[in-house]
Amino acid sequence: MAQIAGRFARVEPRRRVGRLVLGLLSDLPRKNCWAIAEWAGESTPDGMQHLLGRAKWDADQVRDDVRAYVVERLRDDQAVLVVDETGDVKKGTDTVGVQRQYTGTAGRIENAQVAVYLVYAGRRGHAAVDRELYVPRSWTSDPDRCRAAGLGDKTEFATKPQLAARMVTRFLDVGHRAAWVAGDEVYGGNPTLRAALEERGTGYVLAVACSHEVTTGAGKFRADTLARKVPKRAWQKLSAGSGAKGHRFYDWAVIDLTDLRPGSRQLLIRRNRSTGEPPYYRCYSPAAAVPLTTLVRVAGSRWRVEEFFQSGKGLAAVDEHQVRRYPSWSRWVTLARLAHAFLAVVRANEHDRDPAPDALIPLTSNEIQRLFITLVIRPAFDPVHRLGWSDWRRRHQARSRTSHYRRQAART
Repeated sequence: MAQIAGRFARVEPRRRVGRLVLGLLSDLPRKNCWAIAEWAGESTPDGMQHLLGRAKWDADQVRDDVRAYVVERLRDDQAVLVVDETGDVKKGTDTVGVQRQYTGTAGRIENAQVAVYLVYAGRRGHAAVDRELYVPRSWTSDPDRCRAAGLGDKTEFATKPQLAARMVTRFLDVGHRAAWVAGDEVYGGNPTLRAALEERGTGYVLAVACSHEVTTGAGKFRADTLARKVPKRAWQKLSAGSGAKGHRFYDWAVIDLTDLRPGSRQLLIRRNRSTGEPPYYRCYSPAAAVPLTTLVRVAGSRWRVEEFFQSGKGLAAVDEHQVRRYPSWSRWVTLARLAHAFLAVVRANEHDRDPAPDALIPLTSNEIQRLFITLVIRPAFDPVHRLGWSDWRRRHQARSRTSHYRRQAART
């Protein structure tokens, strides 16, 4: 918490933000302002709501502090920046950025809020270093709606690849370094993003569709057409990294692409050893030649962002915010990322200091959190001092429901 303490001019919000982050790391079944305020022993949820909505502090400055914390503690000269989006299913139409759109969380089109995240993935661990809310055209074309949600009248529409480029540029502009960027087809199929990365001299391994066209010495071909021309001897069995069940082995092949511009450009093909299904990756490196093992390692790093979505939501409640306006959303998500980054850093330090015996798996972030709750949080927050507020909360909610029903009856 000392990493971000200087962003709060007054002691009250500085202490409250510490309690909020501890609440995000706790074992509460639901984590929102009501539940965390009750858990922290505050008499009402007003303080937590004020911290997220009206208190004077800059979430973007805290975002920068979290990014510096992650890079400093998980530093890796061959780190990969992984970009991807995730959706949170929401009700109603007033929550910022919400509309009916596809979200992988639900696996279908739902009323959802979508955000793009940038994850720093190194050998010691991974954590998110930036975030951007995807604001659909249905919002940016309505200035009044944007103003009501705290976005500002001049909010312009930006695609997900544009948001990704914005975050990568911020990361590089402050002096941080990452050798590679990885992402799925949404980002690999965008030539503007690829050009921006090449201009910065940043390598990438970005997934592309089977219909994506590339140019080789023999002409222009679709990616799936080239895959069928690869001879058997060109495929190599390599691991894309360790998963829950051990190494993820696939067959890989790489084809050099023709381009007069500086740098190395290749098409990487991954073939599932069971189904034969081949994803394709557009690759670039400012170096003259890149080994296949390096490209495979970068492609395998893309799973780190999925791990972040799972652990960030499951352990630090990245998706459990119950806020409608953009300033509150950005503050909640930034603090939740700080909580998750803390777990990732402690996990990395434990692996370095005390490697697991051969018969045991290394400590996971879930186990780190359980130990932290048992040894730190529970002794500091005894439940006895919180019993009185539960009665206040029930009375307040009952009054709110009664007032709501009376207003409905008056309208009818």
